Amino acid sequence: MFKKILIANRGEIACRVAATCARLGIKTVAVYSDADAQAKHVASCDEAVYIGASSPKESYLRWEKIIETAVATGAQAIHPGYGFLSENDAFATACQAAGLVFIGPPASAIQAMGLKAESKQLMEKAGVPLVPGYHGANQDPAYLQGAADQIGYPVLIKASAGGGGKGMRIVESSQDFAAALGSCKREAINSFGDDAVLIEKYVLRPRHIEIQVFGDTQGNYVYLFERDCSVQRRHQKVLEEAPAPGLSEEMRQQMGETAVAAARAVNYVGAGTVEFIVETEQFPAEPPQGKLAPSGGSVAHAVASVGAYYFMEMNTRLQVEHPVTEAITGLDLVEWQLLVASGEPLPLKQEQLRITGHAIEARICAENPDNQFLPTTGRLKVYGLPEHVTFERTAGGNSAVNVRVDSGVREGDTISPYYDSMIAKLIVHGATREQALARMDDALAKTHIVGLNTNVQFLRYVVRSDSFASANLDTGLIPREQAALFNQEPVGAALAVAAAIAHTLHAESAQTDSGQTAWTDPWNKRDGWQSHGIHARAFEFEFHGKKIAAQLRYLHDGALYLTVGDVLNDAGNHAIGALSYSHTGAGFDISFSKHRVIAEIYKNNDVVGIFTAKGATQITAIDLLEHAGETHEEGGRLTAPMPGKVVSFSVKAGDTVVKGQALAVMDAMKMEHTIASPTDGVVQELLYQPGDQVVEGAELLKLLKQ
Repeated sequence: MFKKILIANRGEIACRVAATCARLGIKTVAVYSDADAQAKHVASCDEAVYIGASSPKESYLRWEKIIETAVATGAQAIHPGYGFLSENDAFATACQAAGLVFIGPPASAIQAMGLKAESKQLMEKAGVPLVPGYHGANQDPAYLQGAADQIGYPVLIKASAGGGGKGMRIVESSQDFAAALGSCKREAINSFGDDAVLIEKYVLRPRHIEIQVFGDTQGNYVYLFERDCSVQRRHQKVLEEAPAPGLSEEMRQQMGETAVAAARAVNYVGAGTVEFIVETEQFPAEPPQGKLAPSGGSVAHAVASVGAYYFMEMNTRLQVEHPVTEAITGLDLVEWQLLVASGEPLPLKQEQLRITGHAIEARICAENPDNQFLPTTGRLKVYGLPEHVTFERTAGGNSAVNVRVDSGVREGDTISPYYDSMIAKLIVHGATREQALARMDDALAKTHIVGLNTNVQFLRYVVRSDSFASANLDTGLIPREQAALFNQEPVGAALAVAAAIAHTLHAESAQTDSGQTAWTDPWNKRDGWQSHGIHARAFEFEFHGKKIAAQLRYLHDGALYLTVGDVLNDAGNHAIGALSYSHTGAGFDISFSKHRVIAEIYKNNDVVGIFTAKGATQITAIDLLEHAGETHEEGGRLTAPMPGKVVSFSVKAGDTVVKGQALAVMDAMKMEHTIASPTDGVVQELLYQPGDQVVEGAELLKLLKQ
């Protein structure tokens, strides 16, 4: 076994690898960029070496510098994690040339599976079923459009060197093909340095099921069962679970053996994942027999496929969702990677592997689901996680972990625009899927993040949706359930106002650091008492884009009476009634207008975050003195919603535009984002050029409203 390894990655996967190494007594070397100088993964390793500026191209993708660092620190091997250099065959080759072990497959296997078109041709020869499509070398746009027309719409354009949902577009009709192809190629060249694409028939209502495989240097192979990754947005996974609901033992074995055949075809070594598209309407029924027509370099049309599943791609690395496989098998896949890379045989044979219980993983990301999942940046002012146990192997080989959090950040850290938007992975395990669902909802409810927008509440909606709860899974689940997933409000405006005011009143009467009451003078005490009359205070808030006025009256008996304007209750009147609250270490117990809520409340500047068992929300307090006399007009400005790079403008000065029309494309957090016009108007001036870096809130162009 190795004595020291370098981890060529960052964030939660670097911390994850470091944790296993620490348990095994292996020393670790971290590398870091300017943005990550104080990052958690740096503190998690035994040594840390600076390798460059914040941009991945200037740090984590500098494989020459990383190899130089490994040699200089005496590391024997490099673990690439996932992303960055994990599937770079040139890097794997360079490691070997430098006398270092690359903890991953041989460079030849990475190369064979790295380009989707070539890998599909190879899989066809190995008898692995393929989706009908075009996987050839001719990249002429007109030829590609002709191929798509021949295949029949809808089709999927995919970057040949892609992964992680990047460089991928669904095209519904021929007239939309050219624009989608251009966008796909731009994103592909930016993310992978290669704009070659392939085109496939888009399978309606597909399930995305992947098989975890492992191979060693002695020629042994196993499959560690499957994961269902069908719940996706922007072709990126949101929730993953193992085992796949409804999969028969016969289908599980058939898909597992197919995945092993794919690994054998490239002499694979280490951890890998073979991803399949499964036709929902035929799953999990007995499969029809047959095979696909040839598709390498030509257009193939669908005929019956073995098992109604199709090879999509092979990820030649550890997957983000590997913890659910660890949970149901009781194994540490990073430990297996280290054993295999050091020349040891696989620890178990296929017949020794067992599935125990059910596991679900949720990806917690810095993004706004109600704004097309727009990534967000900011500081984690509050980062509260559910109680969890770190991963452990038990004597019986089963997982003893019910709730696990894999995270690469701490409270106070900043989510920057330079890297992926994922904050953490929340993994739960239960004896049954129903138990795992309940544990996931409870764990998400206990996840409190303040300082930036996240998808935590959205994930709760997905977990509780009819489709997910009943395992009616396919990649269209989120659009199908959109009415229950987006623009929901679990707390309500009236209770949100009451909670914000209760938090303000509590803060005003809080004790000083010395433990003595701050308000020792009764005439200064802000409890509303006065010698005659009734004292009233005015508050104003913004809630889901609407202004809300509130008046709090202090009665002579010490009671509080609250009126919330512009918010109607069930009776059709303004929300009005007595307000009472108490505060303990667990949070606030608030009663108002015949409703009661128990909540944990945090204030970040003017934004108040409210977390309840039912759900979380936030409301913005408006300082009436600060904003007195202000008037608000819709200006002719279009600003960047996040830091990033301007890719292109689709308009020029003098153009007339309509509300919702695409005006610009930005690249941020490894994805392209289209900026649409907020109103009808005329473009007055473009303020940046394609390629320019912009900060959040930068004015991109001037728009004269019509």
